[in-house]
Amino acid sequence: MNMELIRSTASFLRKNGFRNPEVCIVLGTGLGKLIDYLKVEHSIDYDQIPNFPVSTVEFHKGRLVLGYLEGRRVIAMQGRFHSYEGYTAAQVAFPIRVFKELGAQFLILSNAAGGINLGFNKGELMLIEDHINLLNQSPLTGPNIEEPGPRFPDMSCPYDVALNQYVIEVGVSLGVNIHKGVYAAVSGPQLETKAEYRFLKTIGADAVGMSTVPEVIVARQIGLKCCALSVITDICDPDDLQEIDISQILDAALLGEAQLIKVIPEFMRFLPR
Repeated sequence: MNMELIRSTASFLRKNGFRNPEVCIVLGTGLGKLIDYLKVEHSIDYDQIPNFPVSTVEFHKGRLVLGYLEGRRVIAMQGRFHSYEGYTAAQVAFPIRVFKELGAQFLILSNAAGGINLGFNKGELMLIEDHINLLNQSPLTGPNIEEPGPRFPDMSCPYDVALNQYVIEVGVSLGVNIHKGVYAAVSGPQLETKAEYRFLKTIGADAVGMSTVPEVIVARQIGLKCCALSVITDICDPDDLQEIDISQILDAALLGEAQLIKVIPEFMRFLPR
């Protein structure tokens, strides 16, 4: 990954109308309907964008959209990339570098996650305060791109404190219950065993998923302020573990998506200009 690729992709997007976004949003599994609330100006499929990976997950739209949400200029990924699709962490996080090159200042990420914390319920939201990277790779591996950020970025506070506080305030104002917790990122695509859930709880995870962390690491390196919300789609109790399939996870994601659709537009009002 190098600046030439990043600039080439950004240049292509600018020529196609994707100019000067303030906020970038990544919409995870089953969470694409927020796009319906944007005043859309431009959209393009990932497979038409030079150097972009292509989403291979059937329930990810694989589309980039530019528009306005509550008066803020937003570029949104309707579907993301994962290491289980065969992409490196650097490829997964490549769009975040492009969005920064286009001028974005803020990053909002969403994902579907299993609830390790048994105080959570299906369809509820968890604001990610910290994470545990169990992907066995980093998007910073390989030759460093010196220009956008340091080789060894500090990760003591990867999720912006002020943005997280805005999310909590929005939840209170809307009457939406937003938990706070630690997200563990695993490679997947298989779900976890009972022993793995016990391990994740022991090391401090409140939720587990297969995404988000590569994007956050890159955002931290390049100085893009970010926050992230997980939708809890299943309860991972190793002492009472129920079989679940992807259709049930998607159904639960729909419940949480309704909460996201309330929170994210209101959150736009809090962002500094």
